Amino acid sequence: MLELTAILARLEPLLGPRRGTPQPLDGGITNRNYRVTFGERDCVVRLPGKDTALLGIDREAERLAAQAASRLGIGPELLHADADCSVTAFALTATRVDPLALKRDPAPFARALRAFHDSALALPARFWVPDLLDRYAELLARRDRTPPPAFERARVLVQRVARRLPLDDPVPCHNDLLNGNLLIDASGEALLVDWEYAGIGHRLFDLANLAVNNEFDEDADARLLAAYYGAPATQGRRAALTLMKLVSDAREAAWGVVQQAISELDVDFGGYATEHFERLERAAANPRLKEYLEHAATA
Repeated sequence: MLELTAILARLEPLLGPRRGTPQPLDGGITNRNYRVTFGERDCVVRLPGKDTALLGIDREAERLAAQAASRLGIGPELLHADADCSVTAFALTATRVDPLALKRDPAPFARALRAFHDSALALPARFWVPDLLDRYAELLARRDRTPPPAFERARVLVQRVARRLPLDDPVPCHNDLLNGNLLIDASGEALLVDWEYAGIGHRLFDLANLAVNNEFDEDADARLLAAYYGAPATQGRRAALTLMKLVSDAREAAWGVVQQAISELDVDFGGYATEHFERLERAAANPRLKEYLEHAATA
């Protein structure tokens, strides 16, 4: 708490006098988040976790992405960011999105992602899961950590998908579309928060990350693709999205393994990794995988 107190005192000259007691916000599995009132404004103050750069986080990319999201109307206002913390306006009129409502109508989030992808924002970080998993493997080796056998199987599968869906149309991406990072404002439009994994990547990864983390079925996938592309979902795009869901789960599972090695947060990262490895391997066992790989090239 001493660290938080010192940071808040340093923020007061920038944001106004602090009122009341900071309120911890749940849902964070990389950082610690607090709702804090400075002057008359409610804010969210986030303190980065230990060694988060090892996870593929670039704080300058996060800052630029959060600023761009605010300009585009798809993210809250960024009030301050430095090496120790970031501060955004608390979205008073926004609520977390209901998973069932999201599956029924993913269009607001499809529009938000399309706007960000098409923004031509230059970011200093690259987010490409095949490379990320290689870096994770090297980090674990340096720390004498032996990953589970599923880790290497995931790397092989991701490389196989990447050969069909190469990063030949790189765009700025969010890359962390867990349900806790999705809000709906009073007008029914999407707000995306927590831009710390932002980087130049594959637009379909964002769509797949949104879909798999919110348990979309085939019909919801089709609605998401149609809203994003402005046309009915083609066989190729459906196949590509299905394959990218595998890549998303590979990233989440490998992330959990690395967090076991570096994080000081009281979170069951081993269980998180196991959950995603198991979902990945169930999906990879689908007898239609070869068919998806064939059709994905037409996406």
